[in-house]
Amino acid sequence: MMRLLAVGAGGFLGACLRWSLAQWAERTWGGQFPVGTLAVNSLGCLALGVFMGLVEEAGAFSEETRLFVAVGVLGAFTTFSTFGYETLRLMRDGHPALALGNALANVLLGLGAVWVGWAVVRLLQG
Repeated sequence: MMRLLAVGAGGFLGACLRWSLAQWAERTWGGQFPVGTLAVNSLGCLALGVFMGLVEEAGAFSEETRLFVAVGVLGAFTTFSTFGYETLRLMRDGHPALALGNALANVLLGLGAVWVGWAVVRLLQG
């Protein structure tokens, strides 16, 4: 139960941080390019890289803290950070083809799924 609460509390915090940072970035540098999303994804990837480096290389942090920060805060802040970490882990573990496949599959399937979802709504609206 404590692990679930750690993830949930972190998720609440991460979602609030994501919205706040994206809004600020759009107000500051906004235009046609989605700078808020880029800022969130880049910062989330950097934060997860630092945090997981401390977890894996230095043995820092308890399991509950890892769940709170990595799964909760950063998972809600951006799932792109998880994608980046998992792709890096595949490369680091000697699976470059799987890393490339993961990157291509996430980008292509993600874009394709957005397009399909949008098309279904347009089709249903007639």
